[in-house]
Amino acid sequence: MAEERSTDVVASRLASLTFRKFRVVALDGDRPGASATSDAAELTIGTAEGNQLVLGDPTISRHHCAIRVTPRGFQLRDLGSTNGTWLAGHLIESAYLKPGSTFRVGTTTVRFEHLDDEVREPLSDDDRFGDALGASPAMRRIFAMLGRVAPSDSTVLLDGETGTGKGLLADLIHRQSLRARGPFIVVDCASIPPTLIESELFGHEKGAFTGAHAARAGAFESANGGTIFLDEVGELPLDLQAKLLRALEERLVKRVGSVRQIRLDVRVLAATNRDLREAVNRGRFRADLYYRLDVMRIRIPPLRERREDIPLLVNHFYRIFTGDDDAVAPDALVAPLREHSWPGNVRELRSAVERAVLMADPALSLDAVETGAPPAAERVLDDRLSFRESKERVVSSWERWYVTELLARHGGNLTRAARAARMDRAHLRELLRKCGGKDPL
Repeated sequence: MAEERSTDVVASRLASLTFRKFRVVALDGDRPGASATSDAAELTIGTAEGNQLVLGDPTISRHHCAIRVTPRGFQLRDLGSTNGTWLAGHLIESAYLKPGSTFRVGTTTVRFEHLDDEVREPLSDDDRFGDALGASPAMRRIFAMLGRVAPSDSTVLLDGETGTGKGLLADLIHRQSLRARGPFIVVDCASIPPTLIESELFGHEKGAFTGAHAARAGAFESANGGTIFLDEVGELPLDLQAKLLRALEERLVKRVGSVRQIRLDVRVLAATNRDLREAVNRGRFRADLYYRLDVMRIRIPPLRERREDIPLLVNHFYRIFTGDDDAVAPDALVAPLREHSWPGNVRELRSAVERAVLMADPALSLDAVETGAPPAAERVLDDRLSFRESKERVVSSWERWYVTELLARHGGNLTRAARAARMDRAHLRELLRKCGGKDPL
């Protein structure tokens, strides 16, 4: 259902990213005539107050759908709503809108309109922010935002797929903040067992539970005077989310087994590899915690949406792995890497360049992509990678192989393939896109 259309996006190397404004108007439902006009690259529709177009129709979800400006057009995307988003009589996950298009959210019809006015967003003049690289308009826009956000004390939510560099950007925000001399404490919410995560965040007293042989400060307490980074915050259990919300609002924590409250002076950064608005709709993430984290949300685009950055990144990694600050990667290495979708994003690209340098053969950089299975080089223990990074490297290769074989076995029919895999059809489609495949007709 995707039609490629221009959004009239213009990226000046010196100044700003420019795109046309748009408006959405409710044609019926509980608020006929209600409208909202874009003032940024994304506009959301739902019943929650945080949306630009707020509707009261009970068949509409809190965060129902979003319209985002992309190089391909104005993309309408359903946010995992209960009753779905409908366009031209079809239930859609995402589609590109024409001027004058109407679509339905719940039982309310909404019209999409182009406007003559423009939105201008500043771009950084530089192709780097600290150690982060990117010459694309998407990354220079982020660098400009970070230049304004980093010195503040605002909470920042980094939203992006695995491997896009959320951890690096969080570290850079801290290093360029007024808290740079304070501690930077990272909590990987996805890797801590649920039974231990409260103690990891808030600490515990001696004897608070079996194995607590000594008192221990938690991550929040350790980050006092500095920054705490909650990586993959969407993985936190619901019962702990309420305690985290109180800590963020009151800046007070209590160790497990203690009644004494500890006052905090800490900045909070968080990251997620999935849209938390969808998790809110499904009851897996507290809405009030999402709003508390979503003070400044920065979406980091996947590498497939900014392919113009690939040569810059390849040369950067090539110099690192050759140990030559003046080295230039051969075109035999750069050219084929530009054509792949990189579901593992920058992390996967780095591994590909490292493999090519180690094996002294540019063709070997694409082993994992071409075969769909982890090459021998990826089955060797690399002490420089954490358990999680090593696992993600292998899993991304296996996912590509599995999706390719599954669809081939079922003649490219997404519905039959999803049924055979006992997987939600929307999840399989998203996995296919992540692995660089084209949507089946």
